[in-house]
Amino acid sequence: MAATRFKNVPADEHDEKRQMIPSNDGLPTPARYYAMLVVLLGLTMTVLDGTLINLALPRITRDLQAGAAQTIWIINAYQIAILAFLLPCAALGDIIGYRRVYLGGLWLYALAAAACLACAFVPSLPALVAARAVQGLGAAGMMSVNTALVRAIYPSNLLGRGVAINSAVVAASAVAGPSVAAGILAVASWPWLFAVNLPFGIAVLAAGYRALPRRPSGNAKTALSPIDVLLNALMFALVFLGMDSLGARGSAPGGPSPAPGLIPLCAGVAVGIVYMRRQMRSPLPVFPVDLLRIPVFALSMGTSVTAFAAQTLAYVALPFLFLDAYGRTPWQAGMLITAWPLAIVVVAPLVGRMIGRIPDGTFGGIGLGILSAGLASLALLPAQPADADIVWRLAVCGIGFGLFQSPNNHTIVTSAPLHRSGGASGMLGAARLTGQSLGAVIVAIIFSIADAHNGHGPTVALALASAFAAVSGVFSSLRLGAAKGKSD
Repeated sequence: MAATRFKNVPADEHDEKRQMIPSNDGLPTPARYYAMLVVLLGLTMTVLDGTLINLALPRITRDLQAGAAQTIWIINAYQIAILAFLLPCAALGDIIGYRRVYLGGLWLYALAAAACLACAFVPSLPALVAARAVQGLGAAGMMSVNTALVRAIYPSNLLGRGVAINSAVVAASAVAGPSVAAGILAVASWPWLFAVNLPFGIAVLAAGYRALPRRPSGNAKTALSPIDVLLNALMFALVFLGMDSLGARGSAPGGPSPAPGLIPLCAGVAVGIVYMRRQMRSPLPVFPVDLLRIPVFALSMGTSVTAFAAQTLAYVALPFLFLDAYGRTPWQAGMLITAWPLAIVVVAPLVGRMIGRIPDGTFGGIGLGILSAGLASLALLPAQPADADIVWRLAVCGIGFGLFQSPNNHTIVTSAPLHRSGGASGMLGAARLTGQSLGAVIVAIIFSIADAHNGHGPTVALALASAFAAVSGVFSSLRLGAAKGKSD
């Protein structure tokens, strides 16, 4: 019976058959579980690495005898590389196959981790920054096709569950980063933060060659334009640098002029205009403007960007509120904030089982309404709240975010044609990163106007986060009309 699930595959090619994408949807069990485990482990590594190094920056600064402003590039190089190459890697996945891009990214990621480790023995900040940029490129390869692989692994009637598991792992990994780093640094030096990636990466790589599904065919006749890849990288890098500079300058009241931040931001916009004009004429655009012509897809992008901006506004504001205004210790503040992602981890799998029964737009609208209410309740906290008063509000936010995230990701993936799953997967990651960057810049500007340490600035940020979540809910609800129009 299993052989009938695959098209154009000889019955005696058992090893190849197990890894081919079934013509009628998804992989059979237990191959589905093995493939999904590989995807989730790679996702865990890349998300963890986004926050793992932050805690070690003071030690790295001291050991490499560098300034704090220069050391921050260890983080920036990783983030810029992901942003710059996420969409080109996604487009490459549509051409040569998602498995190849994922495994190639994993190879780069592991090799760059080894190079980062070598920098501990031959101290060099430029070399470490370069290695982190390569590691970011590897992470972009894995993140770009992550959801496309989930779509290939799961049958359509179970895809919601796969997307929900993905969302829960992202939430758990994001909050676990500082804790994992603290645990490693408590018993070892900072190079071990890179060292742990090596055996982990090698194990995932070995499993990936056996478990990840292959594509029976691709768009091999189409090739990526080097000019488009360069323009994409320039656009995202310049916009990131401009927004980062604006945020840094805006965080200091009475600080320097924002003009140096506006220069790269305006340059990024100018490059983007040229780039988008080229993409409009491309048969397989790197920046998937073809997908943005699909109303449901475009609304889902707006939903995602504004929701993640709301989340980041809150995530940045809450530590200031808890530590400075409420006098909590770092450990207490960390434990309190954990209530939010913990609620997502609990809710996401339950929501995944219901995707398909309730429209994704309805799910998102309800969830984002709950998120907006939860953020508003945090902004209205009394001067000295009890821990229980904080925890239930954060849990409400997590429940709302969990109700929105998986259905929204499901819509983004399934509203794109099957052959453009890579482009949709890349846009999903780009929307999340764009929203997070936007939220970080806005909260920095707020802190330049309102004091971040007496509770006023964080309260304003939480109120604005509530407004962003409400706007996101409107975007989500509008998808119901777009979906109805499409069906009519």
